[in-house]
Amino acid sequence: MSAQLRQDDDEPKLQDAKDEEANRLLQPQSLSLSSAWDDDDDEVAFEAREKILIAEDVDSIDAVDDNSTAVPPFSWKKLWLFTGPGFLMSIAFLDPGNLEGDLQSGAIAGYSLLWLLMWATSMGLLVQLLSARVGVATGRHLAELCREEYPKWAGLVLWFMAELALIGADIQEVIGSAIAIQILSHGVLPLWAGVLITALDCFIFLFLENYGVRKLEAVFAVLIATMGLSFAWMFVDTKPSGKELLMGILVPRLSSKTIRQAVGVVGCVIMPHNVFLHSALVQSRNIDPHKKGRVQEALNYYSIESSIALFISFMINLFVTTVFAKGFYGTKQADSIGLVNAGQYLQEKYGGGLYPILYIWAVGLLAAGQSSTITGTYAGQFIMGGFLNLRLKKWLRALITRSFAIVPTIVVAIIFNRSEASLDILNEWLNVLQSIQIPFALIPLLTLVSKEQVMGVFKIGPVLERVAWTVAAFVMVINGYLLLDFFISEVNGLLFALLVCSGTAAYITFIVYLVSRSGALPSAFFSSLSKKFADAGN
Repeated sequence: MSAQLRQDDDEPKLQDAKDEEANRLLQPQSLSLSSAWDDDDDEVAFEAREKILIAEDVDSIDAVDDNSTAVPPFSWKKLWLFTGPGFLMSIAFLDPGNLEGDLQSGAIAGYSLLWLLMWATSMGLLVQLLSARVGVATGRHLAELCREEYPKWAGLVLWFMAELALIGADIQEVIGSAIAIQILSHGVLPLWAGVLITALDCFIFLFLENYGVRKLEAVFAVLIATMGLSFAWMFVDTKPSGKELLMGILVPRLSSKTIRQAVGVVGCVIMPHNVFLHSALVQSRNIDPHKKGRVQEALNYYSIESSIALFISFMINLFVTTVFAKGFYGTKQADSIGLVNAGQYLQEKYGGGLYPILYIWAVGLLAAGQSSTITGTYAGQFIMGGFLNLRLKKWLRALITRSFAIVPTIVVAIIFNRSEASLDILNEWLNVLQSIQIPFALIPLLTLVSKEQVMGVFKIGPVLERVAWTVAAFVMVINGYLLLDFFISEVNGLLFALLVCSGTAAYITFIVYLVSRSGALPSAFFSSLSKKFADAGN
């Protein structure tokens, strides 16, 4: 009898939940293209109708009604529903720029930097989990929060820097795809043609978005699987030394000859646009930020799926590094190998066979380039919409974002397609461009995730805050070394040196300003400096 009464009591709750979701889905949708923006509402990462509903059972509904801080028990079904954003985020760890860093690290340093790759990926995971934490706990993404946290002038500077970082990453990704297309077409299609073909991913992205977030995530899963299978095939085919591989992971080794590759390994793990992206992607699930139990549940599931995604990305990066360590470490080609000639060097080293390694490499590179350019388009929408609060139609925002990157990429492809050396120089400058932007993503993230006014009870604790700032400082120092080394070797002429010095002074001043607002290093100097900048902004 009691069971029957309980069932009768539960049925209205279930019906109410179904009715609420039905009303949400049936809300009128504006399909008009006559207006490009809407100034009445703030920009949001995902509309309510786009979000994925996380199924609840009767016991979970009761638990939340009685105690909003209660975390529902673990469910494999829910983990599956939350799986997706972490894998899209992990693609930034697998873009062509990272693959080039992997192959150069393997060719020049052998297996000796695998331990650093593992720890660098772990640091990247920490940063991305903090990004996800901000998005879930606040219901807003990092670009939106930066717009509210900083004066208008500072927000515009942060937006400009984020766009520069995105353009730099996109150029590398598009050219990586174009190189793969050139290989697969037997050289028939030149680099600039491959760039134009890759630019069409904008329309593919828009097409996939119409079918929902899960369909888009499924496509990325296929691309990641393609990368994994391609590079795993190369790994098995080349038969790297298992003993050297384990020694490289477990025993830290670093020499003066490999310091530059070590800096590159660490510098590649933090992609500024990816920090903004992940805080928005986690909002694709329907989570009520006012129910603390639900927020904590989402954070738990996102932590699991992000860890799995970055473990897979670590394995793919390891495959690439070890393949080139086995084939080219200690050879005369080691210092000259890059993304452009890597496929040809592999072909000369390992020959053809039934499935030529040149084309296996090209397929993996194409998957890496295509997936990362599409996520770049995604990130660009959130960055532009969040910082500028533009309610643009998605097709228009994606078109603008893609144009920002494609136009300079085509120019670059035409100018630098004269030799392998010129593309290597371009890649060095693009790495510098992205390294410069890292503080402008990390410092706002750590500032916001440490603020109780923003995060509420989900503000990180003092121990985690110290660890996070230590990791951020380490990454910024590493990239500072890369910048110093690059400018010492490249800066020639008095006028150019003066411009670099002036830019460096302004750059450091703005970083000091951001740190002063974070409260991480309180001092009278920072307080007075912050006040001056705030007055200037007003």
